[in-house]
Amino acid sequence: MTTAKNGISHTRTHIQQFTAAKQIELFESFKEARFSGQLAISDTQDHTWIFYLYLGRIVYASGGVHPVRRWRRHVVAYCPERLSHVEEIQLALADIAKGELRISWEYQLLSFWIDQKKISSEQATRVIKASVVEILFDITQAMEVTCEPIQDNLLTTRLILIDAEQVIREANKLYSAWQEAKVADRSPDMTPIIRQPEALQKKTSTQVYQNLTQLLDGKQTLRDLSVRMKRDVVTVTRSLLPYIQLGLVQLTPISDIPPPASTPIAQKLFKTKTPRRITVGCIDDSPIICQTMERIITEAGYQFVSEMDGLRAIAVLLSRKPDLIFLDLVMPNTNGYEICSQLRKLSFFKTTPIVILTGNDGIVDRVRARMVGSTDFLAKPADSKQVLATINKYVTQKPKI
Repeated sequence: MTTAKNGISHTRTHIQQFTAAKQIELFESFKEARFSGQLAISDTQDHTWIFYLYLGRIVYASGGVHPVRRWRRHVVAYCPERLSHVEEIQLALADIAKGELRISWEYQLLSFWIDQKKISSEQATRVIKASVVEILFDITQAMEVTCEPIQDNLLTTRLILIDAEQVIREANKLYSAWQEAKVADRSPDMTPIIRQPEALQKKTSTQVYQNLTQLLDGKQTLRDLSVRMKRDVVTVTRSLLPYIQLGLVQLTPISDIPPPASTPIAQKLFKTKTPRRITVGCIDDSPIICQTMERIITEAGYQFVSEMDGLRAIAVLLSRKPDLIFLDLVMPNTNGYEICSQLRKLSFFKTTPIVILTGNDGIVDRVRARMVGSTDFLAKPADSKQVLATINKYVTQKPKI
């Protein structure tokens, strides 16, 4: 993100490895520029989050996979009495000016409740901070994002001004705990369901089984369960992990719940959502090769993912799902033949172009590589013209920037 003399440059910025340090740096630039408006952050899966800023400080945030679930979850946690009046919520939203609803019905509803003395400012503050921390956790898990600021003065009320560094550090602490629990490849927005009830019943006591059947009804995410059980989401997930690993419980995606009223939330932001760009992968134990390939591929407008450890290659490729893979033939501990063969056994990579990188362009290597499912060969060291020609040959969609 570049900062102009008179404020923030209104350009779309792509950021890889969007760590806590980079997040703090980004929001600090808005603070220095005293920026007021929205910041739309999108990941490679077409999820978009919106931060509402006033003079560079966070006022509210929304969007993502489950904006309504998130709002309900935190209202249940900090002002549960409000959800018992659904008709009252609908009437309140009808009273709020349509122009205000362009910002965020959740935020305006909190403001309305404070004006009506139905909740305290402290309750609203807790709901907002919990929502912001949860969104920052999701953005950290996404890692690769595109950011776009839109300057305006839509906010007429400011319930809270949050210093970004504080909530970013809090979200990063939660994400570190999520990683340490060995569940970083899963999303807390997934819902656990019982896959093998009879086997689960044999593995648990009668009381535990009854509790699990009541909780794992397929309607609540891990985050929803954490609020219901009044335990943090890491503890809840860790308690289910043995059953998940045995295949008795399965984590599956779940849709968001409908909002209490139909409202157009910041439509202009969603119209600018970044389309998915082509991702190219490179598995090679040479840091020089990986760095060279990254420079060639990213300068051409494609996204890039690399891994130098052949044993970790498949896990990395599964997490990022590249559209084309460059694969080194000779690596320590494993080789390109084995990795290519394993990738072809996975449904997602059955038709993905896999281009072998080799310094020994022999007929035996070519025949063997074809037998395990490789698509093509590229001699090392490859120049930029060869790399880009190979991408253009096998991936017809042009990069979108």
